[in-house]
Amino acid sequence: MGKMRKAATTLLALAMTFSVAACSGNNGGTNAGNSGDSGASPAPSSTNTEASASPAPSGDAAPGWQSDTSPITFDWYINFSWFNKKWGGDATAEYITKKTGVKLNFIVPAGNENEKLNTMMASGSLPDFITLGWYEEAVKKMIAGKLVLPLNELADEYDPYFFKVADPAKVGWYTQPDGNIYGYPNASSSQSDYEKYGENFTSNQTFVVRKDMYEAIGSPDMSTPEGFLNALKAAKEKFPEVNGQPLIPIGLHEFNDTVGNDSLNDYLQNFLAIPRQKDGKLYDRRLDPEYLKWLKVFRQANQDGLLAKDIFIDKRPQMEEKIAQGRYFAMLYQRSDFANQNLSLFQKDPNSVYIAVEGPKNAAGDQPTLSGPGISGWTVTLISKNVKDKKRAISFLSYLMSEEGNKDMFLGEKGVTYDTIDGKDQFKPEVLELLNKDRAAFDQKYGASYTYWMLMDTNMNLQWAPPSVEPSKQLEDWTKGKAISMAEFDNMDPDPTSKEGVANSKNNRNWAKALPKMLLAKSDAEFDQIFDEYVKDRTQQEAIEAYRQTKYEENLAKLESMKK
Repeated sequence: MGKMRKAATTLLALAMTFSVAACSGNNGGTNAGNSGDSGASPAPSSTNTEASASPAPSGDAAPGWQSDTSPITFDWYINFSWFNKKWGGDATAEYITKKTGVKLNFIVPAGNENEKLNTMMASGSLPDFITLGWYEEAVKKMIAGKLVLPLNELADEYDPYFFKVADPAKVGWYTQPDGNIYGYPNASSSQSDYEKYGENFTSNQTFVVRKDMYEAIGSPDMSTPEGFLNALKAAKEKFPEVNGQPLIPIGLHEFNDTVGNDSLNDYLQNFLAIPRQKDGKLYDRRLDPEYLKWLKVFRQANQDGLLAKDIFIDKRPQMEEKIAQGRYFAMLYQRSDFANQNLSLFQKDPNSVYIAVEGPKNAAGDQPTLSGPGISGWTVTLISKNVKDKKRAISFLSYLMSEEGNKDMFLGEKGVTYDTIDGKDQFKPEVLELLNKDRAAFDQKYGASYTYWMLMDTNMNLQWAPPSVEPSKQLEDWTKGKAISMAEFDNMDPDPTSKEGVANSKNNRNWAKALPKMLLAKSDAEFDQIFDEYVKDRTQQEAIEAYRQTKYEENLAKLESMKK
């Protein structure tokens, strides 16, 4: 699944408009979605920052890619093992290659993403482009190790058009202390985007149940510990098997050895509306009594035979298979990750789909504070120092960032995948029908609508996006009004090579070990013992918290400067 540091938390799952399942950001929600007014015009880049990497040299800069469209193939590393699309063979990729001369050779890790990327960094053999979650430690390592090139310097020398199409707010946010910007985000939403589109912003974080099973047990309230456990029990008793296979009462994101489990980290904390700061001071959510109370609810669920062993060992491919079989009763999960499977269930039987309902809540019954789109976005794309052609690389990046490139990637080629219909550029009827009926077949044949998402501007694409349809629409609509920006809490972790950074990584790994043990504990007393041991063993915690507090205050100042 890729490291999802804060359970994300941005792909905008315009679900049937979205091709992939998003991965998460470093604070609980960078993979959140926008949907809504498909006729909206793109957000103007009117915000500016005091620290942008470089001013636009000229508003008249011509797109650099137009000066050379001879054939070239770039190697592009995608740090998500689940991404399985090859470039080409579909209408959109063929059109872009015909137009720009660029072909792409995607390189994807077969197994552990961190191991693959660390091996490439250690050997100095990074491909031309690298796309990974902005929250990954490897981003800082590549910059510190001078393994990637400053985009602003490449633009100054080869393609001033970059400054014309780059959003000043995003440039300002990603500018490093040395004054350079090394990566550009996708699915990023600035404060001005919130002002323009905020009411339609959605979150990717959902608590879902299988509709027919939920209704069969009386559509119970699952927002309290008692209601939650009773519903899981009732579902297991009434539906012990699904097509001959055991029911899995509750599904979660996969467990990993770096942060534990996204569903039980930021997702659960966000559903419980646990604050990230109090009176301007960062709050350690992991120590919150309400959070620990709910983790004990999951421990009790295990004691009652309601946590299947599958959830501790399954990776995303196994989960997708079981979701497609409808074997989970409930899931605390990001909706874009099962959009395709939910569509298949919907087409077989609309009552067998997963729908969003009220999930765990705090004792006061507060609405969840789900992670919405943030300025950090979901992924960043960087250019390696080994890049085979600097000019073509920065020019192609600028093209993908631009409105022209976003439109080409989203709609494809006019007359082939889209036309101007009723005065609006939109998918041809047969293309839209396949998009809403069979996402995988759509990707292979047409390759549009976020099939290639590396530089997608999800707000810009609202002007072309078709309206959401069921079953994704219900999931999206449920999160509206609950999605908030958490940008000020992004990128607060210390450099992984620093003393505090090494300690922070170790502490996170210790949490990843402690979490499943806490759920498998025989009693609340044993749970407390494991948790207390984890807290006692945290190292450099004061220094880590001081660093994070400083970064938080810097983030606030940076965001404030963008309003000016």
